[in-house]
Amino acid sequence: MTAPVSVFIVDDSAVVRQVLGQLLMSDPGIRVAGAAPDPIFALQKMQKDWPDVIILDVEMPRMDGITFLRKLMKERPTPVVICSTLTEKGADTTLQALSAGAVDIITKPKLGLRDFLQAGGPHMVQVLKAAARAKLAAVPRARPVASPEPRAAAPVAMARTTDQVVALGTSTGGTQALEAVLTRLPADCPGIVVVQHMPEKFTAAFAQRLNQLCRCEVREAVDGDRVIPGLVLIAPGGRHMQLRRSGAQYRVGVADGPPVNRHKPSVDVLFRSVANTAGRNALGIIMTGMGDDGAQGLLAMRQAGAHTIAQDQQTSVVFGMPREAIELGAAAEVLPLSDMAQAIMGSGGRRSLAS
Repeated sequence: MTAPVSVFIVDDSAVVRQVLGQLLMSDPGIRVAGAAPDPIFALQKMQKDWPDVIILDVEMPRMDGITFLRKLMKERPTPVVICSTLTEKGADTTLQALSAGAVDIITKPKLGLRDFLQAGGPHMVQVLKAAARAKLAAVPRARPVASPEPRAAAPVAMARTTDQVVALGTSTGGTQALEAVLTRLPADCPGIVVVQHMPEKFTAAFAQRLNQLCRCEVREAVDGDRVIPGLVLIAPGGRHMQLRRSGAQYRVGVADGPPVNRHKPSVDVLFRSVANTAGRNALGIIMTGMGDDGAQGLLAMRQAGAHTIAQDQQTSVVFGMPREAIELGAAAEVLPLSDMAQAIMGSGGRRSLAS
């Protein structure tokens, strides 16, 4: 019989510690190893019973969550799931935590906390169990892929029409993976559309952060945005994104709708629209993540003539979404994360996106 996943809760709110503890203890696959109001107390308690996963708040007294996380990843790497308030300030801080090595996010509202946590209990348990299996050293730091003729990205109004579209979907571990891929791309990379499973308000901060790190432009998508070279559009949290054709141009549609595969935005929604709209002129990539969102959509892309790639198990933080796509026959190629940027640029003898 598999041992239950041991979880330690670090949150300065006594209510959060109590409600989370009661909720997690109701699942036989979870064991609550303990709880503490701040990282200093947590470190003292965890020495006696080190957990498989830590639930960590980011704003706490004595030592903030980011400082603790960096210390933890340096001295004793342990899967960490951030428990953050759903605010713009909380989003920015949480993204710093994800960049520092946290595996996933659990959002908490300021009001109605007990009802919110109880309603989201099954998903929370799934996240914690997936985090316990996460690979913390999966994201490589590689040198950028050089452009044949480096140049600044063209302004939107003057950009040429492109028939090349890259659709990329990811979830748990995806913030680090996307950073590893996008920061290696030149300013004239193909137009890219991305679904990263992330709550509302977090995607805007995520896009802004990537835009500061990348040579290409990265921004949160707005309904009607044109897909052009040198531009990466990230689906807003809480809304679906689809690719549309407008004459000779590709644009994105951003709209509300019911969750698909329990997610909004959904990778399947994006991939299916790319299959229907771009066909063989698209490249589909599915990367690290929990669950099966995107597998069916990637298969639709492959059947429509697009080249399709799944991230390999060794470099995936959570080998859920890529595994489902591979087993379904949706991926024509399986690559490590370090090869994704080269694949996007069509170098190394691989198929050209424009062919």
